[in-house]
Amino acid sequence: MAAIPIAHKNTLASVQLRRETKVAEGNIQAGNLFLLTLDQIVALRGGIPLVLDGKVIGAIGVSGGTGAQDEVVAKAAIAALK
Repeated sequence: MAAIPIAHKNTLASVQLRRETKVAEGNIQAGNLFLLTLDQIVALRGGIPLVLDGKVIGAIGVSGGTGAQDEVVAKAAIAALK
């Protein structure tokens, strides 16, 4: 099942990029293919960093549904932490 390693990579990518992985997805769709050369970076929705006082302290990574579904689940998980 690919969902587990993709969710893990979504988590790592959002920490490394310090932003949601949907930003990387948008960049790839716009033709900025340099992101494809970076290790551990996936350009799929579902990775969202956890930010506290302007610092990334972790991330939520989700996979298994569509990109839009993964993003909704990740945001719901973050909302549940507040």
